[in-house]
Amino acid sequence: MKIRGFHWALVLVGLVMGLMLAVQFRLTRDIQETPPVKQTQTLAAQVNQAKKERDELQRRVSDLRARLDEVAAGPRLNALKEELNRVRIAAGLVEVSGPGVEVTLNDSNQILQPGQNPNLYVLHDEDVLKIINELKAAGAEAIAINGQRMLATSEIRCVGPTILTNRNQRLTPPFVISAIGNPDNLINSLLMRGGVVEQLRFWAIQVEVKKVAQLTVPAYTGGVRFEYARPLEEGVKR
Repeated sequence: MKIRGFHWALVLVGLVMGLMLAVQFRLTRDIQETPPVKQTQTLAAQVNQAKKERDELQRRVSDLRARLDEVAAGPRLNALKEELNRVRIAAGLVEVSGPGVEVTLNDSNQILQPGQNPNLYVLHDEDVLKIINELKAAGAEAIAINGQRMLATSEIRCVGPTILTNRNQRLTPPFVISAIGNPDNLINSLLMRGGVVEQLRFWAIQVEVKKVAQLTVPAYTGGVRFEYARPLEEGVKR
């Protein structure tokens, strides 16, 4: 009888323990399935993923810094710097100095006689453009007009007594054109017989050309934007 009672006691204890475990399991599952707990678990997973991505980015940064240091210490650095300076000078993005010429243009101061056309005795945009083109043809390496650096995209356009250049920069006479290059070549090109200066002086346009041992041409300060021109990709047929 005592042994049988002991067995019943064990069975009862087992039932109680099983019931308690079942209730605890269900409570634990319900807690884990509640929205705040799920959200916390999701955020924890995202944080772990972000840490992995951060570590990967830090590794890539270290690799890139090592490559940059290697390039900076390489023998090609000076050559690259020189090439960059040449390109920036050609693009007009840096101030340059050197020998050259300075050309000053102004309207005629001649008193007109009755019947004379006054338009023939004032400067026009094509007159300024002829001077600039002649300087370029003679080897001018940098040109500015009234402090405005001339680029490949610079325009010369007449608006009344003024001209516009570099996206509507308005200039008024006298027009002072500074050009860096071989001074003798530049002057000879302008003053050649039948050349542009002789043509302007025929109409009493004031033209002064002087050699300058050292002049400064400022950098272009406006914006440069290309909407249609794109570098040709390698392998693309022309």
